[in-house]
Amino acid sequence: MWWSTLKLAIRNLLLHKMRSTLTLLGTILGVASVIAMLSIGEGSKQDALDRIRQLGANNVIVRTVKPSGQTGRDAGSGTQPAMVTDSRYKVNAFGLTYADLRSLESIPTNDRVVPVMMKLQNVARQGNRIDQARVLATTPGLQDVRNMTVHRGRFLQPHDLESMSNVCVLAASAASQLFGFTDPLDEPILIDGIAFRVVGILDAGDSGLATASQSEGSDANQDIFIPLDTGRARFGFLSRKGARGSREYERVELSEVTLAVAGGDEATDRVVATAGMVRGLLEKKHPEADYQVLVPVELMAQAEHEKRIWNMVLGAIAGISLLVGGIGIMNIMLATVTERTREIGIRRAIGAKRRDIIRQFLLETTVLSAMGGVFGIVLGVSIPIVVTLAVGMKTDTSLVSIGLAFGISVAIGIVFGVYPAYKAASMSPIEALRKQ
Repeated sequence: MWWSTLKLAIRNLLLHKMRSTLTLLGTILGVASVIAMLSIGEGSKQDALDRIRQLGANNVIVRTVKPSGQTGRDAGSGTQPAMVTDSRYKVNAFGLTYADLRSLESIPTNDRVVPVMMKLQNVARQGNRIDQARVLATTPGLQDVRNMTVHRGRFLQPHDLESMSNVCVLAASAASQLFGFTDPLDEPILIDGIAFRVVGILDAGDSGLATASQSEGSDANQDIFIPLDTGRARFGFLSRKGARGSREYERVELSEVTLAVAGGDEATDRVVATAGMVRGLLEKKHPEADYQVLVPVELMAQAEHEKRIWNMVLGAIAGISLLVGGIGIMNIMLATVTERTREIGIRRAIGAKRRDIIRQFLLETTVLSAMGGVFGIVLGVSIPIVVTLAVGMKTDTSLVSIGLAFGISVAIGIVFGVYPAYKAASMSPIEALRKQ
């Protein structure tokens, strides 16, 4: 009986192909929008979480930021001694200092503390140049706390710091721009006119983990890493503010300090406690708020919460499309009941029961919604692929979103088909037969 009724339902739908197709469109677009929106939302969530994880789940990162609304402290005041004493020059000092580094190293929960001094320098090799490249003076520990992978050669070593060697490690893009197809290893480059020997090249996939950037929009793939003591000795702490000839300078000792908290992957509470101690130590020495404390664990929790809300909003918007599709199905089925009144009367007259009529119309709405769900899945899976290929946005289509969208579409078809089916089954056979 069910199989016969199903074949009858399909035949009745095919009698009005255009009407059935238009009715399907509502369900198709609804299912596709649910899948596409959830896929794009989940992809952006994963991308944000991946970027945060690159900072290190067990790390606490302190970065120098320029105080808002002021130029900083005059060099010679506070904890930072002046390097330029001529009254004709003005030196504004702000940010993290080596005194802060020693204080942070005293925190008992630390496994290691990695400082970074960032300088913007012109880098050249023969006729190739990178203007205002980020040169990061740091220690060997940065490779571990940032999960960077060396493609060729090696990263900085302790003896490089002890001897203040003029050696450097290039990110993949920097190596490509300076050397092209030439092997960079053991070759010299000029950083602000000073020769450095290349000892390593970072992997192209991991060089983007160099997140010691102070300026937004900078390309981390052009980063160049040198020993911390070498950078301090060769370039100092001063940077000219403005164009060449300006008499204003900025003094920043350290651009960033990363604290790797001991305790493995289960050190979340210890990371939060360490961040609290960091803030407590720095608040006393930096009333100007010229630093920023980043806690990847807290950022991950915040990102997950925000994306969860965003996915709920996207799902609700897409669900409205499915609801509209269900209303369209009910509208068409009500019109169908009116058109097929005489057919219903004949079926009732020859012995069909109310449940048979209900079954027939419910199967028709179920077939409509199921077909719309299938075509909607195809369209919904295709949209994220096109988005990824067209704009490079990360998407993540899960079986859960596909099953959820399809299940809701079928459920809506059944729910909105109940009333037309009940109305058809409630007709009096005699009255239905009188209908012309």
